[in-house]
Amino acid sequence: MNESTINLRALEPEDLDELYAIENDREVWNVGHTNVPYSRYALHDYIAHQQADIYADRQVRLVIENAEKQVVGLADLMNFSPQHQRAELGIVVKQDFRRLGYGRQTVERLLHYARQTLHLHQVYVVVDSANTEAQNLFRQAGFKEQTRLLDWIFDGRDYHDALLMQTFL
Repeated sequence: MNESTINLRALEPEDLDELYAIENDREVWNVGHTNVPYSRYALHDYIAHQQADIYADRQVRLVIENAEKQVVGLADLMNFSPQHQRAELGIVVKQDFRRLGYGRQTVERLLHYARQTLHLHQVYVVVDSANTEAQNLFRQAGFKEQTRLLDWIFDGRDYHDALLMQTFL
């Protein structure tokens, strides 16, 4: 796999089915900020009304495509603070495309965009303390663990600690 195997692009109306499937995948709810299903209508409305401007929306959501133009996941820069020049990074790679290097490439590209285009000072992630694969991905990209957030993530049965990891650009 070479560095040109992914493309990050804006959400399009044609992505509704992919967005619906990822947002309603209960297995990834514990890594994000939601634990409720989204309707097709709500997601269609989101796609239609996003301004694709991180300053207006305070986030940018991108589709991750591979060289074959398959949607392999979604990536976000969210909780954007222009005043403090920081944003939270989020990424979901679909099950069939994990462990193929797409996550690493996506994080590298998002950090480059954050540094070169948005001129951010820092990017941070919140990772379940049990998710060692994600921790390793972010460590390899230069993130350092800053603190442990106790009982931060609720999976429907149990609370899990989370790690706040951050990198300076």
